[in-house]
Amino acid sequence: MLEKLARQTAVYGISTIVVRFLGYLLTPYYTRIFGTETYGIVSDIYSLIPLALTLLTMGMESSYFRFSAKAEEAGGDVAAAKRRLFATTWGATSLAALLFFVAAVVWRDAASRALGEAYVTHPEYAVWVAAIILFDVWSCIPFSRLREQGRSLTFVGFKLMNVVLNVTLAVGFGLAGLYATPFGVGWVFVANFAASAATWLAILTTAGRTVPRLSLPVLRAVFAYSLPLLVSGLAGTASEFIDRQMIKYLVPHEAMSQVGIYGAITKIAVVMMLFYQMYRLAAEPFFLSNFRKSDFVQMNAAALKYYVLASMVIFLGIALFRDLFALIVGRDFREGIYILPVVLGANVLAGVWLNLSFWYKREERTRLAILITGTGLAATLLAGTTLVPRWGYYGAAWARLAGEASMVAVSWWLNRRFFPTPYDWRRIGEYTVVALGVFFLCEEATALIDNKWLARAFALTAFCGYGFYAVRRERIDLRALLRSALRRG
Repeated sequence: MLEKLARQTAVYGISTIVVRFLGYLLTPYYTRIFGTETYGIVSDIYSLIPLALTLLTMGMESSYFRFSAKAEEAGGDVAAAKRRLFATTWGATSLAALLFFVAAVVWRDAASRALGEAYVTHPEYAVWVAAIILFDVWSCIPFSRLREQGRSLTFVGFKLMNVVLNVTLAVGFGLAGLYATPFGVGWVFVANFAASAATWLAILTTAGRTVPRLSLPVLRAVFAYSLPLLVSGLAGTASEFIDRQMIKYLVPHEAMSQVGIYGAITKIAVVMMLFYQMYRLAAEPFFLSNFRKSDFVQMNAAALKYYVLASMVIFLGIALFRDLFALIVGRDFREGIYILPVVLGANVLAGVWLNLSFWYKREERTRLAILITGTGLAATLLAGTTLVPRWGYYGAAWARLAGEASMVAVSWWLNRRFFPTPYDWRRIGEYTVVALGVFFLCEEATALIDNKWLARAFALTAFCGYGFYAVRRERIDLRALLRSALRRG
């Protein structure tokens, strides 16, 4: 079973790396043509979009996976049941997105004032961003259907088309000199809108003859499952975006400039986020399928151990050579590179509590998610209001780490209390402690070694040593693992 998860993760992983890498090409581009304050607008907006997407999709992605599995378990006309489920979840999210867009158009001036002084002179930015959200939400459930059907290559093909079109238009607008016009950074949103609209038109071809419509019995059942996921999703997403908002509202001077620097540095953690994303895309439908409880428990326990192991390898690979990764962004943004290990640590913890969330989604005890993400949001706010006014974006990074750590702690306690799973915490802790030991050892060595190339050679040796230790510790046959991951079928 874990080989199946590895294959799905590899398919999503290789393709997601390609897709996201193309998307992240915009980070070095934007940070070289925009100043820190202007790029702060881009970073600010793209931290708010996930919150809107979470609100408007209403937790129905996870609901779609879970109720598709239940339809198969129930038997009968499974295809018809899945069509009703697809049409209903698609219809509910589409209607919510349309209402949101209309509200954004009607109250664009008020929305711009709420976003901050930088947006007041361009209320049209709010309309373009709302249009992006509209088409992204309209595409969400069809994308989930592709994942549920195992059509990973089709899924990735549409995602690739979206990113290529977005990057091409964004760079093309720059070459045409449009960013120097009064509309300025708004052309970034126009490029994204065009890509999102084109993706929606393309993914309609996978819907067959199904159209969005509401079946009230199905909708009631789905909402009972997804409503707690919506509330928890809002709290969880807020924990991820509130760091930028705290910088914007709590830093007394050059706040948008700090938002820009912070946003650019968080983009450098691209490899960790790619690994988290590709794992989530494969693991969510995998673990929400109809496994026996004993199989689920064993696979989930093993998956967390290997996730942490791989995450710590990625952590070291980026953190030890962050001076090289800093070259990704423009010169004005590199002053914030020292926060990168903290950002990476938060991303690792996000994957840990993702693993710890599968059991209550499987058992349909989704109300527990509210407690977990609510605790995370509270911890982020508490740490942020204390640290951000003093340390700026450095405090925001620590606030996010505190939020992720609190969610892991609560998730661990709930799992022990209600669904004991034999996670190998001793081995997980060992991999984490050894990795952090390697990191701090290399930090000390870098401070003592004047020659940067010699320091990098030391870090590379330590990094390879950790990889060798991990492979030997787990007795991993790398060749067999690679063949299994790449084998289709």
